[in-house]
Amino acid sequence: MKLMMFAHDGSSNRGCEAIVRSSTKLIKEKLNGAKVFLASSNPSSDKIIDSLDNIFDGTRTPIKKYSYPWFISSFKVKFFGDESYALGKIHHKIIEQIEDMDICLSIGGDNYCYGEQPGWYEVNRRVKEKGKKLVLWACSIGEEDMSNRKLEDLKLFDLILARETLTYNMLIEKGLTNVKLCADPAFTMEKEELPLPEGWQVGNTIGVNFSPLVMKKNQKSKIAVRDLIKHILKTTDCTIALTPHVVQIDNNDYIVLYQLFEEFRKTERVILLPPDLNALQYKGYIARMRFFIGARTHATIAAYSNYVPTMVLGYSVKSKGIAKDIFGEEKFVLNLDEISDSAKLISNFDEMISQEKEISHLLQRNIPNIKKMSYKAVEDLQELTHS
Repeated sequence: MKLMMFAHDGSSNRGCEAIVRSSTKLIKEKLNGAKVFLASSNPSSDKIIDSLDNIFDGTRTPIKKYSYPWFISSFKVKFFGDESYALGKIHHKIIEQIEDMDICLSIGGDNYCYGEQPGWYEVNRRVKEKGKKLVLWACSIGEEDMSNRKLEDLKLFDLILARETLTYNMLIEKGLTNVKLCADPAFTMEKEELPLPEGWQVGNTIGVNFSPLVMKKNQKSKIAVRDLIKHILKTTDCTIALTPHVVQIDNNDYIVLYQLFEEFRKTERVILLPPDLNALQYKGYIARMRFFIGARTHATIAAYSNYVPTMVLGYSVKSKGIAKDIFGEEKFVLNLDEISDSAKLISNFDEMISQEKEISHLLQRNIPNIKKMSYKAVEDLQELTHS
């Protein structure tokens, strides 16, 4: 059986890498003889994942102005409002692989949180046109992200696997009958423990991850994170490990964290992890932290899955839903507006400190069940292959 993952933006986003790594491992464990392929918009970044059977170039092909396809595209769009031909040309590198596959997995996770996705709608349509199974793998979608067009696309899928209950319940309420509940596969990803850097305190290091994506959405948030770091340095004896998790061009955690590192370098209690580690290695460091504060969802998943008490900085339905499934409530998840409030960040951190043992106990009790839900995704996939 051949499975192709697509809608993947490359492994310089270590969260995307974590999804590919863990999903490939789960699929190959449960589906005997399965071959897993990846169509990537940044294929060179994915060579670090050696469990894949092949990596395809899934980059978009722009339509050259005044070329033959450009004239046909323009005619179809202008007179018939039909984008299908144009989108097929743009995504032809993915589309041409469909014929050779049995199942196509759209693995973008939160792609559907960012407006309409006409390109992926067209790829999905082509998958079904060729009679192949189509799966939306471990997704999160907020109700505010839904539209009639998106809903029609979601009806095409043979199986939608929602990675938390907020998304699952919303899709069920929208009338979809092809939805199952799972957990993010990255909860099951293994870790690689590299030597600890100079200045790391064993059992007393706090990880801090911050992203330009969050900073762009709330420009005052960096000031609040700076104030939180000052508070940690003043009221604890912990080391702070600034932890990048996405190092894409124009979306690079390391650049933002380096600025904070320079500001606090002289305290000798703030260290900066390097930007070139893979997802396994970042998880290896995060697993040995006492607390974690993070803006990137898969950095927080690395913490949760190793029973590290975690505070989430201003994110979407996926972070809220994941926390709710672990704790029964949206525990220590601050929304986008709250993270520019220094007092709010500090009070939540202090509360997390005071509840350290209770949170660790809850994680140790509940994370094994979350990991079982990660495996459930593959069980549902296995069931689909027999239908």
